[in-house]
Amino acid sequence: MSQSSGETVLVTGGSGYIAGFVIAALIAKGYKVRATIRDLAKVPQLRTTLSKITDPSGIEFIAADLNSDANWAQAVVGCTYVQHVASPLPTVNPKNDDDLVRPARDGALRVIRAARDAGVKRVVMTASVACMVYGHGGRASPPFTEVDWTDETNLSDTSAYERSKTIAERAVRAWFAKEGGTLEFVTIHPGLVFGPVLGSDFSASIEAVKKLLEGSVPGIPRMGWPLVDVRDVADMHISAMLTPGISGERFIAASDFWWMKDLAALLKRRLGPAARKVPTMSLPDFLVRLAGRFDPVVRDRLFELGQQRPVSHEKATRMLGWVPRSVEESAITTAQSLIAEKLV
Repeated sequence: MSQSSGETVLVTGGSGYIAGFVIAALIAKGYKVRATIRDLAKVPQLRTTLSKITDPSGIEFIAADLNSDANWAQAVVGCTYVQHVASPLPTVNPKNDDDLVRPARDGALRVIRAARDAGVKRVVMTASVACMVYGHGGRASPPFTEVDWTDETNLSDTSAYERSKTIAERAVRAWFAKEGGTLEFVTIHPGLVFGPVLGSDFSASIEAVKKLLEGSVPGIPRMGWPLVDVRDVADMHISAMLTPGISGERFIAASDFWWMKDLAALLKRRLGPAARKVPTMSLPDFLVRLAGRFDPVVRDRLFELGQQRPVSHEKATRMLGWVPRSVEESAITTAQSLIAEKLV
């Protein structure tokens, strides 16, 4: 994949965790970056944050919101590619699914429609393994692949987040098949995203490590996820943007499935005194369910208990040359950066 010839790439949701690393990767390859952000008043702080991983001086920011048509046509003008990273990721589920579904689905359609109309070559959209591995009641083997879809009608094995991501991807793919024209389209499906934290405004996915380090959970629930480093996710976004002949494809961006107890053991083993508050006792499922009566975050994820949902990144390795770093390296980097930023 060659260096850019000064082409412009739009990155939506420019203040997001994944978006920051995508921006840094694009700048490193010589692309001009335009980024959307809901509130331009936050740009100075965002530049300061991004300066930890890139030179943000040349980034152009434009105000745009997934819930509004305003400025999307202007945002994509002159762009060769669009990295559509913006999507709501709540810590607590909304009372109404539509509060998540609407911005995820309608926002993605706004972006991809504007991209087609502006003659953009390819849109890379950040989806999630949440579009693939839920609604099946969990399964240990074989691993989920890109042919799998979450059953969003199974309310006992999904939350509003999984349903919103799945509905949004289905809607965009249906639109693309009918109205995409010459536009190319690829989706990236990260697992639970770890990696270096740049400040206090980090992804909700980092909470798994943060809560362990703080000792804010009395024990370890029987939960786990396929994990991935944010830097590897950013690399896949660039590969998916530039690799020819892959329009319409889905790619899993996740490595090994890890239980929380194994993550806790790793932190204890590698961090010494800094991990003194990390719990070692496993919590029986009935106690977790009891806690869910009082903690909405726990309650929203009770369907994860005991469910092993491994995925395969074989397709991304074969077609994009993608090789993720080890979960151990990523988890320790996450923990060390939380400590360095004084967030635990």
